[in-house]
Amino acid sequence: MRICRFDDDRVGVVMGDEVVDVTDAAAALPPVRWPLPRGDLFIAALAELRPEMERLSTTGTRRRLADLRLLSPVANPGKIIAAPVNYQLHLDESRKDTGINFGSHVKTIDEYGVFLKANSSLVGPAEGVVADRPERRTDHEIELAVVIGRTVRNVPEAEALDCVAGYTIGLDMTIRGTEDRSYRKSLDTFTVLGPWLVTADAFGDPGAVDFEIKVNGETRQKANTRDLIYSVPKLIAYASHAYRLEPGDVILTGTPEGVGPVQPGDVMDCRIDGIGTMAVAVRGPS
Repeated sequence: MRICRFDDDRVGVVMGDEVVDVTDAAAALPPVRWPLPRGDLFIAALAELRPEMERLSTTGTRRRLADLRLLSPVANPGKIIAAPVNYQLHLDESRKDTGINFGSHVKTIDEYGVFLKANSSLVGPAEGVVADRPERRTDHEIELAVVIGRTVRNVPEAEALDCVAGYTIGLDMTIRGTEDRSYRKSLDTFTVLGPWLVTADAFGDPGAVDFEIKVNGETRQKANTRDLIYSVPKLIAYASHAYRLEPGDVILTGTPEGVGPVQPGDVMDCRIDGIGTMAVAVRGPS
């Protein structure tokens, strides 16, 4: 199933070039009061909501996908976890390019571990990326994004994929500089998820998936997840030994070689096999 969030927080099931509105299925979510429960309520209840979503997908209002404003398919992630230098060729280019490393030694993922991005950086493809620091290089980084579906801690690598709700395309935007990654990658609009969530059963094995990003029609990054240094299961297991993973948590799995700068007016066309495509515009300050 491909599930999107669109317009004014409507929920849709994507079918070809149309979206069926299944928002009424969310009425089954439990009422909440402060202090709010941790994690994303919709993702936590996804298995229970799916039968009603499937029923509504045969009767609900259909809209043209092209007419919708697509938001991040995950509304309230508790954590956005990211993997640095998780492709060997990106590690190599990062060590060679002073525009990336600023004279510092780029360590391996074994040395770095994972890092966290601010939830306030999250947007959907329709909202676009704001590049408002002309004195700094702002780079694109396309990644397969994993959405956690249940609470786990210290999950074994062999069982890691069992806790995945689904997959989506991720853009891990960054400004280059000497500051910590959690600062440079957490600016507003610097985490883009979309265009929808593909449930784990529909997506299948994340271990050999082609993906690509073009900027203004020019291919910048093109790779396959088989080249990950830490595979998706290993990355989930590794993160779960540091943090309790909860429904709606997002893990950005790392970007391959070919990162490069973007500026206002550019359009980033992103594709991941098994998910689809999304176009993300780069905007200047509003």
